[in-house]
Amino acid sequence: FEEIVKRFKVEYHAGGATQNAVKIAQWMIQKPHKVGTFFGCIGKDEFGKILKQKAEECHVDAHYYEQSKEPTGTCAACITGDNRSLIANLGAANCYKKDKHLDLEENWKLVEKAKVYYIAGFFLTVSLESILKVAKHASENNKIFCMNLSAPFISEHFKDSLMKVMPYVDILFGNEAEAATFAREQGFETEDIEEIAKKTQSLAKENKKRQRIVVFTQGKEGTVMAKGEKVETFPVIEIDQKDIVDTNGAGDAFVGGFLSELVQDKSLEQCIRAGHYAANVIIRHSGCTFPEKPDFH
Repeated sequence: FEEIVKRFKVEYHAGGATQNAVKIAQWMIQKPHKVGTFFGCIGKDEFGKILKQKAEECHVDAHYYEQSKEPTGTCAACITGDNRSLIANLGAANCYKKDKHLDLEENWKLVEKAKVYYIAGFFLTVSLESILKVAKHASENNKIFCMNLSAPFISEHFKDSLMKVMPYVDILFGNEAEAATFAREQGFETEDIEEIAKKTQSLAKENKKRQRIVVFTQGKEGTVMAKGEKVETFPVIEIDQKDIVDTNGAGDAFVGGFLSELVQDKSLEQCIRAGHYAANVIIRHSGCTFPEKPDFH
């Protein structure tokens, strides 16, 4: 990281996959402020202060578990052309503790107040017990629990943890690479993304009142959604190659846009449209940053 800072012109943005998605959802909704609550772990340091300040500026209700063992997590997003490569130093993000934060009465009350939950698959590497506590609460109270496959390595190396949570997942997000790895690891014996979505949708589920919905994005190709027996593909908004600044944060933005309509009880088609809109805005900006107000109708 020191070398990157020395050799290149570096821009700093507040990030974190789930935090990005919550911020985008809040940006899409605009008012009231603090519709989205975020839990995560930071260090007692300068970057931690920046994350707190940025969350405040975005009107996200962030409640961090602060510890001094590890520094606040950082991630270098290296942009080549219009694609990105990520190098993460997770630091404090690895230190979240259920008993030290999630279980505290004032925090759990916030969980109970919510009607939609979203956790990135990345968090499976940190605190499976925290995820399961929230997932079971959602399932028992017929609320919506959403998760993201996040990266191919999650389906590969954290398969057992992922499959412990899967029965509670009402909406699963992922991209084409993550979907392909998940299918291979699950022995689906197909590379067809619509088939993969269908098979994933029909995996065992705890809360029978809600059918699982599977949403797979494919960059500039259409977004695939499986629900019940039906699989549909929705075209994304066309964009000129020269308008793409970088694709960093596009997947998080899609989820944020989707969730912003979901919490307002809009149709799934509308949720996907909002996801496409948010992702289209994000790829025109550096990092997961956005203009002051959305222009989504």
